[in-house]
Amino acid sequence: MNNFAALIKQRRSIRQFTEQLLTPEETELILRAALMAPSSKRGNPWRFVVVEDKEMLKRLAECKEHSATFLEGCALAIVVAADATVSDVWVEDASIASIYMQLQAEDLGLGSCWCQVRNRTTEQETDSNEYVRQLLDLPYQLEVLSIIGFGHKAQERKPFDEEKLQWEKVHVGKMGTNGE
Repeated sequence: MNNFAALIKQRRSIRQFTEQLLTPEETELILRAALMAPSSKRGNPWRFVVVEDKEMLKRLAECKEHSATFLEGCALAIVVAADATVSDVWVEDASIASIYMQLQAEDLGLGSCWCQVRNRTTEQETDSNEYVRQLLDLPYQLEVLSIIGFGHKAQERKPFDEEKLQWEKVHVGKMGTNGE
């Protein structure tokens, strides 16, 4: 198995992190991966806000009603936003940059987890995008896609079980008349 095949098999969402901080070099490599991600027409609409402050991480963990609490315990979080006035496919561009960061983290032996912000609400039913925008003083044209938490793994997860691959969802040529 080549290195990339092993990497994608090994990468799993990690929601529990140790107290150990990332080194500046690890953080730079993660950000470098994002900045090298492809984007439509090389518009690079993405913007990244690195957050290490524990109080701000705690506040970011309240960005949506469910499943963001892991952000409070990560070493750092990267808020992934994009300038919607630059690209009509900013969601796709920011998503690609996000997964590049997660794959780079895994390659470094670090854990990460994606927290969806776009189209979510806080427990108080505030738009999650607006909540994060106000917390971090983001300009109006930036739309927040996600927040990715990074850190040293406090849990290990088994690699993806290839026996569970859904090959029935792969179609060659066309899908057929009944959509299957």
